[in-house]
Amino acid sequence: MPDVRMYLSSFRMENHPEVLLELAGKAAHVAVIVNAMDAAPDDVRQSAVLREVETLEQLGFDAEELDLRDYFRDSDRLTADLRQYEIAWLRGGNSFMLRYALAKSGADIALRTELESDAIVYAGYSAGACVLAPSLVGLELVDQPHDVEAHYGEPPIWDGLGVLPYAFVPHYRSPGHPETEAVNEVVRLYEARGIPFKAFRDGQVLVVRGNEAEVLA
Repeated sequence: MPDVRMYLSSFRMENHPEVLLELAGKAAHVAVIVNAMDAAPDDVRQSAVLREVETLEQLGFDAEELDLRDYFRDSDRLTADLRQYEIAWLRGGNSFMLRYALAKSGADIALRTELESDAIVYAGYSAGACVLAPSLVGLELVDQPHDVEAHYGEPPIWDGLGVLPYAFVPHYRSPGHPETEAVNEVVRLYEARGIPFKAFRDGQVLVVRGNEAEVLA
């Protein structure tokens, strides 16, 4: 793996914000990407934005939303704007909605380029980590792929970004999380099909520094 920096959580920030501070530096400028919530009502989506921004600002970061929908017809501008940030923080939600927004805006290519040149830290949780897999197959047991067509009139994208060589499975055996039973089905599917994956319980964080990966409990 190239010299990348990633902070990938099963659910929200979890218990290791100091690691993200270490990866990016104090007072880093953060692009908060919540497009996994694009199918949600506007007030719910806006509440999600505020929650993420407030969490990051409490850690001393300078955080603001970067709405990928603003770049659906201007991906060149996204590439330039993304260079203002030291961290891209991608919130959970519907992995298929997020994947569509990443592709439509050109953020899938731009983020991977910035990540592999070590110009940005890729961070986030749940769907924000799931889209890094080679494929989103299996996640239809948790998320609704047809939400993409219902919302945008186009089919969902099943290919992941391929940054990770395996599927990232959040909320595994995580009592209290509403998706944990469905996630357990995803794991059984991957095992039956021989699909490489790593499952994470809520409270765990995958930290990647170049060729080194560490799971923090």
